[in-house]
Amino acid sequence: MTDLMKWFDSRRSPMDVIERLFEGEMGSSAIRVEEMVDGNTLVVRAELPGIDPEKDVDVTVTDGVLSIKAERQEKTEHKDKDSYRSEFRYGSFVRRLPLPSGVQQGDVTASYKDGVLEVRAPLPDQQEVASASKIPISRG
Repeated sequence: MTDLMKWFDSRRSPMDVIERLFEGEMGSSAIRVEEMVDGNTLVVRAELPGIDPEKDVDVTVTDGVLSIKAERQEKTEHKDKDSYRSEFRYGSFVRRLPLPSGVQQGDVTASYKDGVLEVRAPLPDQQEVASASKIPISRG
């Protein structure tokens, strides 16, 4: 099993479990994502329809964690001769995903098209990550 496969298997953080308990596995406030590796790049695609990515989305990487934050405000009105109906849907959404060690924050890019946010993070060379150095033990 490669280091990358181990990383995918060990991705559930305690915070992720807690958030899912309160929101449900596919709760209405969750951002649905799919993750895949394309060559040597981790690709995260997030479902964010009906938002303005320039105003309503923040993508950050802090301490090896990718955070996608979005805010949605929708208003629909139905005016009829004898009635008026208005509905609002709004809320803040966040999804945090741990990144493999060695991913460089400055190399992460994001794009938005047709309601899907795509974040691309180049993965470090596996030989660089896998190399370990022995630590000498001194006797005192």
